[in-house]
Amino acid sequence: MDRFLLVARLRRSTAVLASPLLERGLLAVTTAALTGGGVAHFLDADGIAELFWGLGTVAAVIPAVGWVLVALRRGHAGVDLIAVLALGGTLAVGEYLAGVLIALMLATGRTLEGAAQRRASHDLHALLAHAPRSARRRTGDGVVRVPLSEITAGDALVVGPGEVVPVDGRVESTEAVLDESVLTGEPLQVTRQRGEGARSGAVNAGGAFDLRATAIEQDSTYAGIVRLAQQAGAESAPVVRLADRYAAWFLPLALATAALAWLVSGSAVRAVAVLVVATPCPLLLAAPVAVVSGLSRASRRGVVVRDGGALENLGRARTLLLDKTGTLTVGRPCVLDVVAAPGHVPAEVLRVAASLDQLSPHVLAQAIVDAARTRRLELSAPTEVTEEPGRGASGVVEGHRVFIGRDDPTRARPNWAKAVGNRALLDGASVAWLTVDERLTGAVLLRDALRRDAPHAVRRLRSAGIERLVMLTGDRAATAQEVAAVLGLDGVRAELGPADKVAAVRGEREHAVTVMVGDGVNDAPALAAADIGVAMGARGTTASSEAADIVLTTDRVDRLADAVVIAQRSRRIAVQSALGGMLLSLGAMAAAALGLIQPAAGALLQEGIDVAVILNALRALRADHAGQGVLAPATEALIHRFAAEHEDLQDVLQAVRDAADRLSGVPGPTALASVEEAHRLLTERLLPHEYAEEHQLYPALAPALGGPESTVTMSRAHTEIGRLSRRIATHLQLARTNGGLAPEQLDDLRSCLYGLNTVLRLHFTQEEESYFSLAP
Repeated sequence: MDRFLLVARLRRSTAVLASPLLERGLLAVTTAALTGGGVAHFLDADGIAELFWGLGTVAAVIPAVGWVLVALRRGHAGVDLIAVLALGGTLAVGEYLAGVLIALMLATGRTLEGAAQRRASHDLHALLAHAPRSARRRTGDGVVRVPLSEITAGDALVVGPGEVVPVDGRVESTEAVLDESVLTGEPLQVTRQRGEGARSGAVNAGGAFDLRATAIEQDSTYAGIVRLAQQAGAESAPVVRLADRYAAWFLPLALATAALAWLVSGSAVRAVAVLVVATPCPLLLAAPVAVVSGLSRASRRGVVVRDGGALENLGRARTLLLDKTGTLTVGRPCVLDVVAAPGHVPAEVLRVAASLDQLSPHVLAQAIVDAARTRRLELSAPTEVTEEPGRGASGVVEGHRVFIGRDDPTRARPNWAKAVGNRALLDGASVAWLTVDERLTGAVLLRDALRRDAPHAVRRLRSAGIERLVMLTGDRAATAQEVAAVLGLDGVRAELGPADKVAAVRGEREHAVTVMVGDGVNDAPALAAADIGVAMGARGTTASSEAADIVLTTDRVDRLADAVVIAQRSRRIAVQSALGGMLLSLGAMAAAALGLIQPAAGALLQEGIDVAVILNALRALRADHAGQGVLAPATEALIHRFAAEHEDLQDVLQAVRDAADRLSGVPGPTALASVEEAHRLLTERLLPHEYAEEHQLYPALAPALGGPESTVTMSRAHTEIGRLSRRIATHLQLARTNGGLAPEQLDDLRSCLYGLNTVLRLHFTQEEESYFSLAP
């Protein structure tokens, strides 16, 4: 019992020693003691001055001894041990001014470091909050709700709309529509047919369905995720402070020098003088000041770093692992393209589909409505709207019976629809088919799009020293490979569950300091297992942000590159300050050992060294603009304007491609009309946009990008866009002269249209990645 009481007391004492109240109190006492003693000394009351300084020194000795004992109990002796010896030495030989100066430095360093470490705590509250506590079990008397612990394998369960699947099981209804994003990170809903498995943690996105339990609570998928996160967090070793790493060799050197000086000279004062000038204030202050300055700079960039240790570690990182969905991609479906059946136009297909989908809560429906509103399409009010979970919505729009959703697989598809199916397979997209009055009229292709800032972020991360970038995702291999190829990543591992991601993180940690970036609950275990976990936390607190060391509060992955650069610079300045200060201290130690410096003078000399290294450490507060320009507010406004125009011009790109498609085979009378409409859109909307970019945006960007030559490649694209547009205009002029398109025109005209569509899409993408991503 006595042993347990001792352990409990030690734990309580550790908490007291680490409390901010003690740190701030010590800082206030030592500051007051030094100031009061200085005033008394100025008034020639030397006795009172010595009393003030002595009390200030004693006030610091007690907590300092406690900090040293706590460190020794954890198996290492840090910088505080030299401070304790110096404090004790000044008291022993009566050098109270030196003692209170050391006490003030010690208190300031502890306060700075404590403030950084208390930024946040590591927990998994969101994981636990999502976990179900009960389930609805079907019995002979009906359906009753029972605690989850009472569920056994074989029980018949009912999962209602919006409920979390309580345990792993097998679907016994016709089908179940599930949102598995909490498990896989993928935003698209999946349909599980009768007899297929459903994992705990997934959310029922459709109607109620029957589930046959195949596992108990402890053996189910979601419980395993929680255990993985807890185990991974427990395995993460605490980061050793930069100051303590240097103290490992500075401490024995200082003690040996002090002992040698005492042994050779026989004077204890010399030994105290050595310890006074050896007091590692550059370590106690300079490193924490640089790190805290880095934390402050990072927070201004929308990067919240949990503590100084995480920032130090980030500065040493060489491997970066990234989740795909929500990290490299936007994390929700976006309209990739709209295809219309012959005789219809894409804009009308999108408008009718969005009109019906206005009342649907489905994630794909929301994406279609958002796309239509972005393109300023006028939506109609639907009536008689019904929705069949997992299939789609139907209703009446402007007097026509309309359906949007999954097509009937038994329906015979025309050639244009077969082409849409093939393209969806190639692009890894989902298809929402539109039928009007039972006729297949068009299709909307949707895909989780790449983040606009992702390529820019990858380039910056490589330039910052990240040597290996690998994607870890639960998505299909083909889709993941395409994203990895576009970004130029070093590797990709697809179709991974939470346990697989943890294993991958552990494997990478064996070779280098590893960062893991993710945004979903399924990423939390991997974030906890990494040396540094980074969460995309802009959309609210999730288990990923709770388990992470760093949280990106803005929805931009390139902020991670900013954090890496800031961490590297802060660490570099901290090392410069610490090593520079220690080298100066080593020179002062040699002088003190020879009797050239007395303790009080040594304390003042040490203060001079401290001021120098602290001023150097404060450089970490300043932005390092080397190699990068700063955008003027007017330039940012131009970027936002042209980015919005890119969204508005998507229908022009679709019209160009649609016109090219209609020239295939034997073009009908509508083919020429499609080309004329595409040319009208090019002339009235696209070419003025390109002209404005050339003469307004590019000159404004040039100073930040390094001069006019930096936009030459993009300007060349403008030239090619203009050339192809003029060539199309010439073909139309010939068609008017000849009374229609001549057969010998078709190949070249089709080539111009397809080529223009390709150039425009590439050009838009390049501008969005290289220019538009620069603006917040």
